[in-house]
Amino acid sequence: MGPLHGYTVIELAGIGPAPMGGMMLADMGAEVIRIDRAAGASGLKDVSARGKKSVVLNLKDPGGLETLLRMVENADVLIDPFRPGVCEKLGVGPDVCMARNPKLVFARMTGWGQEGPLAQSAGHDINYISITGALYAMGRRGEKPVPPLNLVGDMGGGGMLLVNGVLAALLETSNSGKGQVIDVAMVDGAAQLMWMFHGFEASGMWDATQREANMLDGGAHFYDTYECADGEYISVGSIEPQFYALLKSLAELPEQDFAAQHDQAGWPQMKEKLAAVFKRKTQAQWCEIMEGTDVCFAPVLSFVDAPKHPANIARDTYIEVDGVTQPAPAPRFSRTPSRVQHGAHEAGQDTDAVLKAMGFAEQELESLRTAGSIT
Repeated sequence: MGPLHGYTVIELAGIGPAPMGGMMLADMGAEVIRIDRAAGASGLKDVSARGKKSVVLNLKDPGGLETLLRMVENADVLIDPFRPGVCEKLGVGPDVCMARNPKLVFARMTGWGQEGPLAQSAGHDINYISITGALYAMGRRGEKPVPPLNLVGDMGGGGMLLVNGVLAALLETSNSGKGQVIDVAMVDGAAQLMWMFHGFEASGMWDATQREANMLDGGAHFYDTYECADGEYISVGSIEPQFYALLKSLAELPEQDFAAQHDQAGWPQMKEKLAAVFKRKTQAQWCEIMEGTDVCFAPVLSFVDAPKHPANIARDTYIEVDGVTQPAPAPRFSRTPSRVQHGAHEAGQDTDAVLKAMGFAEQELESLRTAGSIT
């Protein structure tokens, strides 16, 4: 049983970071009940639905609304993925829910936050990371910024921040006996992820006006990706002097050309020369020479090929659920290991079982279904 066994989380169905947070909590053993809308199958293989139970409620119907509020009485956490004020309009805002359950942790997941001039505006990951400086910093010199998929805003700045907040709030509730509202904003999370670069810039170690001009943005020849003879790529991150010395040794780099590691004026020329060296061998050949050494080296793999890498196989970093290869639960606990309890359930698959476990009588379920309150 995972470390959150015994906790119940109600997740109002959404997309992106809120489902990711619910997935991680389910992996850790929580009973995560997703409140779905009745809908046909979309064909999407939703990895984030793993381990969750599905209940279909009509929240625009008084019976469906009251059903959710009764469920809240039995829950520890409610995850709200909507824009500010939507839950209040539905009649399931924090005040109403916490009146039913004063110990409830009400976790609100938005892009811009619950307040401020952009709070009611639509947005996506690319927008949230734009106003934090994260997107500006990513890309090649003289070219436009490159979106890092939706990893920084949605997932790192959103889903993982949500889990962090929920766990902290549950710890506090165990001491105080009181719940609280968590305002999780992707823009705040993206800003948190940029902490190091604020320090670098204040120390004169980073030029925030330039891309591919700094140590970690591809500007340094010893921290970048390089094409190999077969068209595949490898990555090097030889920052520390001892690692850089090993890079020079294993790549057989001329000392006179690569002696001044931190001479930024010389980085473009050294990068050009290093690129020519890496182009002489295939990715597999460079892996044979450098992988497993202190060069700080790895092949650049697609996420389809990543599960086949020996290191990922050895750690069981990936698993297969319902025929879909996906990341295994993380982090890892020595005594209460996380696990995927089951694959994605169909919308409404668990409606009767969940409600019965929460005290609803069979006759009540029949009446709610007749009224269209549940499916």
